[in-house]
Amino acid sequence: MQLLQQHETRSFRVLLLLLVLCLAAFAALFAVSALTGKKEAPVIAERCVAVVGGAEYRLTLEQAAHASTISGVAVARGLPPRAVSIALATALQESGLRNVDYGDDAGPDSRGLFQQRPSQGWGSQEQVMDPFYAANAFYNGLEQVPGYLDLPITEAAQTVQRSAFPDAYAKHEGPARAFASALTGQTPAALSCTLHTPTATADPAQSAAAVEEIYGPLNGSVLGPLYLADVEGAYGWSVAQWFVANAKSLGIESVAYEGRTWHRGTAVWEESDAAAGQVAVTAFTLPAD
Repeated sequence: MQLLQQHETRSFRVLLLLLVLCLAAFAALFAVSALTGKKEAPVIAERCVAVVGGAEYRLTLEQAAHASTISGVAVARGLPPRAVSIALATALQESGLRNVDYGDDAGPDSRGLFQQRPSQGWGSQEQVMDPFYAANAFYNGLEQVPGYLDLPITEAAQTVQRSAFPDAYAKHEGPARAFASALTGQTPAALSCTLHTPTATADPAQSAAAVEEIYGPLNGSVLGPLYLADVEGAYGWSVAQWFVANAKSLGIESVAYEGRTWHRGTAVWEESDAAAGQVAVTAFTLPAD
């Protein structure tokens, strides 16, 4: 009994000593910060969020960029948002919306966002690893499914993919529908992204080339740090939110359209005097020395 009490006493003393040391270290760091006047910047988790119908879903920047390609291809083809919901649910299940360069035991040659197999006629390995090609190939298959717009998402997806797990697509319906609604422009200002500050000045011409690779010519123009695209309505919101989803890689500072502006500093769409009929994209510019 006495040995047990001695052991408990020693354990308590050790814990107490550790607590005192932790408090002392914290106090020292606080004192150094106060003396130097420097504060550690909070760590910001980069991500994209779609808020539709009161529900909120998140994707990484990589996933959101791929989702915007899948959606943009459908909008450019004139396909309805339902097709995008099906495609996004499929890609979320097959690859986690990542452009993976490997398959699994069921499909060792499967590649890309949709895990398409060259041996099954989807194209070459290089082609299915191209998100633009892969999205078009998926929609080519989807459009061959009779009445696919009226089918449950999981059934439509399975008809195209012929997966070994036909019911798995259903669990991705929530995020797929939300990001499809935002990225097709059906829900304005629904997609926002939180980003770190860029380290280099961006080229607005790069934004112009990237968006037109997906949507085709947009009657756009580059004026200084601005890229202006002449688009209207839901199509305009699709383009605007495509830019937000790709703001990281393109070095975009802000996107403005139809009375709203997204700014990487606030990471939300705020009311503004942005005009309808034209998406205005501002490239990030480093301040002058």
